[in-house]
Amino acid sequence: MKKRIIPVFITYIILLCSFEVFASREFNPSVKWITNMNSQSATNTWLAFRKTIHIDVVPEQAIAKIATDSKYWLWVNGRQVVFEGGLKRGPNPWDTYYDELDIASYLKQGSNTIAIQVWYFGKDGFSHKSSGRAGLLFDCDAGPTAIVSDRTWKSTVLRAYKTAEAPMANFRLPESSLLFDARESLGKWWDTDYDDGKMTASMEIGAAGDYPWNDLRKRPIPLWKDYGLKSYINTLSFPFVSTGDTIVCDLPYDAQITPYFEVEAEEGERIKMFTDNYLVYNGGDTGIRGEYITKQGRQEYENLGWLNGHKMYYCIPKGVKVLDLKFRETGYDTEFVGYFHSSDIFLNKFWNKAVRSVYVNMRDTYMDCPERERAQWSGDQVHEAAQAFYMFDSNAHALARKYLYETIAWQKRNGVLFGPVPAGNWDKELPVHMLSSIGYYGVWNYYMHTGDVQTLKNTYSGIKKYLALWEHDVQGTVKMRSGDWTWGDWGQEKDMLLIQNLWYYLAMKSLYNTAALIGEGQDAVAFKEFLVVFEQSFNRQFWTPSGYRSPNYRGKTDDRVQALAVVAEIVSSDKYPIIAETLKTEWHCSPFMEKFVLEALFKMGYGGEGLDRFKKRFDYMVNHPYFTTLFEGWGIGPEGFGGGSINHGWAGAGTVVLMRDLLGIKPIQPRFKVFQVLPALYDMQDASAKVPTDWGSVEVAAKQDDENFTLQVSLPEGTTAIAGVPKAGYRRVFLGNELIWENGKSIANKRATYIDEDDTGHIKFQITHKGSRAFVLKAIK
Repeated sequence: MKKRIIPVFITYIILLCSFEVFASREFNPSVKWITNMNSQSATNTWLAFRKTIHIDVVPEQAIAKIATDSKYWLWVNGRQVVFEGGLKRGPNPWDTYYDELDIASYLKQGSNTIAIQVWYFGKDGFSHKSSGRAGLLFDCDAGPTAIVSDRTWKSTVLRAYKTAEAPMANFRLPESSLLFDARESLGKWWDTDYDDGKMTASMEIGAAGDYPWNDLRKRPIPLWKDYGLKSYINTLSFPFVSTGDTIVCDLPYDAQITPYFEVEAEEGERIKMFTDNYLVYNGGDTGIRGEYITKQGRQEYENLGWLNGHKMYYCIPKGVKVLDLKFRETGYDTEFVGYFHSSDIFLNKFWNKAVRSVYVNMRDTYMDCPERERAQWSGDQVHEAAQAFYMFDSNAHALARKYLYETIAWQKRNGVLFGPVPAGNWDKELPVHMLSSIGYYGVWNYYMHTGDVQTLKNTYSGIKKYLALWEHDVQGTVKMRSGDWTWGDWGQEKDMLLIQNLWYYLAMKSLYNTAALIGEGQDAVAFKEFLVVFEQSFNRQFWTPSGYRSPNYRGKTDDRVQALAVVAEIVSSDKYPIIAETLKTEWHCSPFMEKFVLEALFKMGYGGEGLDRFKKRFDYMVNHPYFTTLFEGWGIGPEGFGGGSINHGWAGAGTVVLMRDLLGIKPIQPRFKVFQVLPALYDMQDASAKVPTDWGSVEVAAKQDDENFTLQVSLPEGTTAIAGVPKAGYRRVFLGNELIWENGKSIANKRATYIDEDDTGHIKFQITHKGSRAFVLKAIK
C-alpha cells in the first residue's frame, strides 16, 4: 500500500509547488464546510443556507470567499450579489475552486442576512469531477466582524427542485435537466423578512482543506457577466391565454441563457422549456431542458440551469394565462473589442459568426459545444483562444491560462496528458489534441499574446515529460503513438504518421523556444539539435513528386499534411508550387484543420487562391440564413463530422488568418510591444480591423485602387510597428506628406526606418509612436 500511496503524494506536492496556489491556509481557521442533515448528496441536490448577523460598523471592504460543489447563487440583505457563482470542479484531480468577491457595498449597519442557494450536480462529466458531497463554505472578513459558515447557519434541502423525467441529459454533462415543483416552493426564502423558523441548524462536515473538497484554489477567471432579464426579439403581446401550442421566442443570436416566465395558472400544470438546440442540432445526444409544475395563482420562475440556442420554446398548457416571457443572457465577462470589416461581404459574415461561435463556447472553460458536451477538448481550445486574442479584451486571457494550468495539473503519473479536463468520466489520451495544446499554436501563441513567462515556467516540466514519452525512430523523426484515441481530424484521407510527426515538431519548436526563454540552456541545445535533424529527415523520407506522403499510406494526398509542413516552416520555397497545386485539388480536412490550409496558402504567396478555397468550403455555413454560429463539420448533423454541432468554436479559426495574414497584424514581441502590419488585400478594395492589446487597441485600415495603396495605423503609446505596403508595382511611398521611399531607395525620416528585407513582398518600415498615435503610409504607382 505504501509503495502506491507515496508516488501519488509526491505528485500532489510537486503540483502544489509548481503552480500558483491560493490554498486553504488563506481561510479563517474557524470556517467550516456545512450541509443540511437531510441532504444525502444525491444527484441534482439543491440546498438553501441563511445567516443573520449584526454589524456595528460597515467596513470599506468585506472580502468573501465562497466554495461549493457545484454552483451557488448569493443574496445579501435581499439583493442578489452573484447569479451563478462557482466553477465546475477540477483545478486538478483532487481540489476545488473558490470564488472571492467584495460584498461591502451590500452590507448595512445593524442586522444583515446572507442567503446562499447551492446546486450540487452530484455526477461526473466531461467538464466536472464530483467531490461526492454537497456542501458550502463561506468565509468573509468584514472588518471587526468575521462571517463564517458553521452550525449556526440555517439550512434546508430545496425539495421543489427535482430532476426532469427521461430523456435524461447525456453522460458527458454533469448538469441535469431541472424540474421545479412550485407547490413545494419555500417562496422568497432569501429575503430579509423571511421566517426561517422551519429551517434547521446546519451540520459541520469539515474544515477548509478537508476531504473530499481538499485544497481550495482561487477562481482564476472573472464571475459571469449578467446582461439582465430581456424581452425576446419577436413581438409578443402580454397578457395572453395559452392555446396549448408551443410558443416560439426568438433570441438575438446563439447565446447562453436562462429562460423566465410569469404566469397565472391552476395548480399542477406542467410547463416545459427548451431551445432549438435540444435534441435537434447537437448531434443527436440529449441536452438539457427545464420543466415547471405550477402552484395556484400568479407566479414567476427562472430556470437556473443555463441553455443555449437561437430560439426558446415554451410548452404552456392550454388555459394558462401568460403574463410575461423573458430571458437572461449570461456569459464570460469580456468586452467585444476586436473587429474585422472589409469590402468582402462573405468575410464580414464569417467574422461575425466566428465571434458568436467563440463566445457561446466560453464559460467555466473553453468548450467544444455548449449543448452536447461543454467539454474543454484541447484542439478546440487552441483555436478558440487564438481567436479570442483578436476578438476580446484581456479578461479572456485568463481562460486560456486556466486551461494550460489544468492540462498539466491533470497529467497522469506516467506523464500522459489527456483531454478534456477537468473531467470525472474521461481520461483518454488524444495525441494530436495534446500536441496542439502544448505546442506552437497553443502555449507559445498564448505567450506571444500575453507575455506570461510564469505560465511557461510552471508548465514546462509537464510538457517536457509528455513529449519525452514519444519514441524517436533511428532517422530522427517519431514513431506513431496510438494513445487512447488516435484522432487526427474528422474526415477521410488522413496520413496519420505524418500528421503526428508534424504536430510533434510544432510542440518541440515551442518547447525549444520556452527552454531558451526561461534559461534551460542544456535543454535548448538538445531541442534545437532535434529540430534540425527532424527537418532534414522529414524531407528526405517523405517528400514525393506529388507532395508529402508516408510510405505505407495508400490514400489520396492529405491536404492537412501539406499545410502543417508549410506552417511548421520545414518546406523549402521550391516545393511551394507543388504543395499549392495539391491544396487546390485535395479537400479532405475538417474545419479544425482548414485554418492551417488557409494559413499555408498565404504563407506561400497564394493568398488569393486561399481565399477562393476558403469561401467555397465555408459557403454553406456562412451564408446559412438561420444560424449565427459556425459548425463542427461542413454541414449540419449527419452532413457534418463527429457530433455535428452547429456552434463549434474551432470553425472560426480562419479569423486569425484574416488578421495575421490578410491584414498582416501579429505580435513580433510578446503583448504587441512590437508588432507588424503587412496587409495584402488581393481583390478587395479595403479592409479594416481593431486588435485589443495590453497597451491599447491597434487599429488598421487598408485601401487600394488602380493607382494607390493606403495604410492607416493607430498604434498604442510605447509600441513600435513594423508596417508596410505591397511592393509589386509601386514606385513611391509617403509617410503622411513626406516621401520616405522611391524606386527602391529609402529617404531619411525621423519617425520611419526602412527595413531592407525582401521576404514578405512588402516595402517595410519600423515606425515608432513619438507623440503621434496614428500614421498613414501611401504607396503610389
